[in-house]
Amino acid sequence: MNEKKEVAGAHQSAFESIRKVNEYGQDFWSARGLGKILGYLEYRNFLPVIVKAKEACQNSGQKTEDHFVDMHEMVGIGSGAMREMPSIALSRYACYLIVQNADPSKPIVALGQTYFAVQTRKQELVEQGGYQKLRTEEEKRMFLRDQLRVHNKRLAGTAKNAGVIEPVDYAIFQDHGYKGLYAGLTAQDIHTRNGLKKGQQISDHMGSTELAANQTHYEVGKKVRKTIEEIGGTMPENLPAVESIRSIERKQRVKLKRR
Repeated sequence: MNEKKEVAGAHQSAFESIRKVNEYGQDFWSARGLGKILGYLEYRNFLPVIVKAKEACQNSGQKTEDHFVDMHEMVGIGSGAMREMPSIALSRYACYLIVQNADPSKPIVALGQTYFAVQTRKQELVEQGGYQKLRTEEEKRMFLRDQLRVHNKRLAGTAKNAGVIEPVDYAIFQDHGYKGLYAGLTAQDIHTRNGLKKGQQISDHMGSTELAANQTHYEVGKKVRKTIEEIGGTMPENLPAVESIRSIERKQRVKLKRR
C-alpha cells in the first residue's frame, strides 16, 4: 500500500514539476510538457486530444482563448541542440479537459484526471472567497455542504434539460452518482449504514473530506475512488457519520446571539 502511495505521489509531483506561473501570477502548463507526462511520445499524436478538449471547453460556455494560448518554447532536437517550436499554454481547466479526453488506458491519465479535478475545484473555491480562511472542521463542513447544494441544483437543471424526469428518474440519476463513489451503495444503503433516522439527510452527516468527494458524479466518482484506494486513503463508505450540520448551525446562531 505504501508503494502505491509513493507511486501516486510521484505522478502528482510530475504534474507539479511542469507547472509554471505567468507574469500575472496565474498557473499554466505547457502542452508539450503535459503530453510527455501523459505518455504521448510524439506531440503530433497529442494534438487531437487538445482539439477535443477545446471543443469541450467551447461546449461548456467557456472562451477557448482564455484557457488555450498559443506560444513557442525551446525543445531539444537531439545532440544537445534546441529549437523553438510551437506549443500551447494551458490553464488548469484546460488540463482538466485534456485529461478527460486522453487515453484512459494509461494509468497516469487516471491520476491526472483526479489531480486536475481537485486542483480545479480548489481554485473555484478560492475564487469564490473565504475558503482559505476557514479553520475548523465545522466551518469547512458548513461551507462545503452549501457548495454541494448549489452543485446539486445545477446538476438537477442539467439532468432536466437532458430529459431526466423528476422526481423518480432524478432519484435514480442521483443514486447512480452515489454508486460510482461508494462501490455500488445506493443513497438508502448509505443512510442505513450511517445509522441515520428517517428525515435525516446524508450530506448533513458528512465530514469535509466526504463532502468534497461528493461534489462529483458517477464517472468522476469512480476515478476519485480509485485514486483514494491507490494512495491508501479511507474509502467514503468507511468514513464515520458525524454530528449533523444543522446542529452545528444552531450552535453557531446561539453564539452569534450571545455576542
